[in-house]
Amino acid sequence: MSLHQDRPAVNPWLIAVVVSMATFMEVLDTSIANVALQHIAGGLAASLDESTWVLTSYLVSNAIILPVSGWLSNRVGRKRFYMSCVALFTVSSFLCGIAPSLAFLLTARILQGMGGGGLAPTEQAILTDTFPPEKRGQAFALYGIAVVVAPALGPALGGWITDNLSWRWIFFMNLPVGVLSLFLTHLLVPEQDTSKDDKSKKRIDYLGFALVALGLGCLQVVLDRGQIDDWFGSPLITAFAIVSGVSLAVLIIHELTVQDPVVDLPLLKNRSFFISNIVMFLLGIVLFSTTQLIPQMTQDLFGYDATQAGLTLSPGGFVVFACMPLVGFLVNKVQPKYLIMFGFLSTGIALWLWTNLYTQVSFKILVEARCIQAVGLGFLFVPLNTLAYSGLPPGKSNDASALINLMRNLGGSFGISIVQTMLARRSQFHQARLVETITNDNPIYYQVTHGTGNGHATVSQIFSTITQQAEMLSFIDIFHVLSLAAFCSIPIVFFMKKIKPGEKGEGGH
Repeated sequence: MSLHQDRPAVNPWLIAVVVSMATFMEVLDTSIANVALQHIAGGLAASLDESTWVLTSYLVSNAIILPVSGWLSNRVGRKRFYMSCVALFTVSSFLCGIAPSLAFLLTARILQGMGGGGLAPTEQAILTDTFPPEKRGQAFALYGIAVVVAPALGPALGGWITDNLSWRWIFFMNLPVGVLSLFLTHLLVPEQDTSKDDKSKKRIDYLGFALVALGLGCLQVVLDRGQIDDWFGSPLITAFAIVSGVSLAVLIIHELTVQDPVVDLPLLKNRSFFISNIVMFLLGIVLFSTTQLIPQMTQDLFGYDATQAGLTLSPGGFVVFACMPLVGFLVNKVQPKYLIMFGFLSTGIALWLWTNLYTQVSFKILVEARCIQAVGLGFLFVPLNTLAYSGLPPGKSNDASALINLMRNLGGSFGISIVQTMLARRSQFHQARLVETITNDNPIYYQVTHGTGNGHATVSQIFSTITQQAEMLSFIDIFHVLSLAAFCSIPIVFFMKKIKPGEKGEGGH
């Protein structure tokens, strides 16, 4: 495939802005719905547990489409596939907004997840082929603003909308962005030249697609519902886990032997790309788990409403926004692997600072800690994507984008699942340990409960304090683990190859 024909006649930076718009919309919508679940449950006469399927249904369909998006792009044409995804996401957003029942909303969310799943991989492939290697760092910096800033703004914006308008507007707000994105994409983005790849369209890997749907769909249900349904104490979760494991094992064997695989696993034979996927998985764990964990902590422990909880994250988004141009410049001057190491070091230090929190901590300290973490996140996304695409065979940008975005999302799903399980179990552990000290032999407890005329009320207050302290200690435990995960990621980066600034990779010939 001749990628010179893909280089646009229009300003490539306009293309970068256009494709970043849809990603911002999709990533924002992923995080914005989290804070609206109670409002959705109330508006549709559903239980809070039932409303969590609003998130699960989206994640399942998103996970299924992500790995096959490169294959679909090659078959139907990248621009046509991308515009179809934007259109499907926009129409399904409207359907979500008018949903009269939970069943209708879940169906619309499945369609929305299918549209959203194809956006990010296709956009990154477009950027890879639009910009020469020496300018990809700046291009990914612009794109990275959408990917990293949107999850930070989502909870605050979602909280404000649900507190002041209606949860339906978190979906309706996608409509003008989607229509504008479609118009500008049609006008500015060139089609990928696939004239030499017609032979790849002769056969369809039906078995591969079915295995992807079964394996990743069931895995996403296990990760999203595991803690809610008591993991393997639930026959449903156990069954889904078995189906997922078997399907993914067969998928790997099948995709390594079939001629036109739906998921291009042989790309992982490239050492740098393989390690980049591992590192992107770890980045997904840290990015998505902290984005969910911090608003949850501020609402549960500090009594913040949805808007205030979201505002603890938003300043960090502006820090990332400020860092991205610098990182885009440095990625062509400094070895990308060194920037990634610095990013994980900074992230690890920031997460370690979160372990010093206490129940009376001020809003200012929370914002400062998040801003420090945001510096590290800003130094991870751009060099990691730059290094991942370096040295890949020509014409593989679509398939590579699908895999690396899948790993980021899977990392996020694993991360959220792990921290929610830890939060529940460590809270029980700390509560049990604290309760052990509440006896009449404890002079402080005896003085408090017997030194007033309302001992029963005081006991109730003590139990409430113990519950709060146990939950605070469990959050601290989680931040310890995430901090160590960030620090342990640094040695892995050592195995990534060194590249010369602006070295030609995929499409750079």
